[in-house]
Amino acid sequence: MPVQIPSGVAVAVAGARVSVTGPRGGLEREFHPDMTIRVEGSAVLVERPSDDRRHRALHGLTRSLLANMVEGVTKGFTKELEIQGVGYRATAKGGDVEFAVGYSHPVVVKPPEGVIVEVPAPTKIIVSGTDKQLVGQLAADIRAIRPPDSYKGKGIRYAGEYVRKKAGKAAK
Repeated sequence: MPVQIPSGVAVAVAGARVSVTGPRGGLEREFHPDMTIRVEGSAVLVERPSDDRRHRALHGLTRSLLANMVEGVTKGFTKELEIQGVGYRATAKGGDVEFAVGYSHPVVVKPPEGVIVEVPAPTKIIVSGTDKQLVGQLAADIRAIRPPDSYKGKGIRYAGEYVRKKAGKAAK
């Protein structure tokens, strides 16, 4: 299945290295040398040398990564997180984000280059950028600071994430 290239996006292939530039910036990635990547008209085609199991897996992975690169430079990716708990909050300090989530010290997170972290409310965090992997990894790292507690539900969770609560100790 070819990856369609929207207008305003340029794809350059040099061997196994592919660079995609668009209105939101540019991304570059090195792919497996067994996969053949070529631009044909307004689409990028990925071909595999054989129907070997490993090549079939690499084919799907390569196509998916290319599609994510094209989507990233056109629309971008976002992950929303929410904080629940009394006194738990996040504040933006320059480009960094400081979390007060029940520890004796504030936890400071420095986003990598190309990823923007916004704090529209003290209990809401929005991670956005062009690289899907960087956005998802930073969101997972922020969630790992204080994962949701299964007894009270306190902690940092993805927006819309359901946390199943446990019953706790039975009273006599």
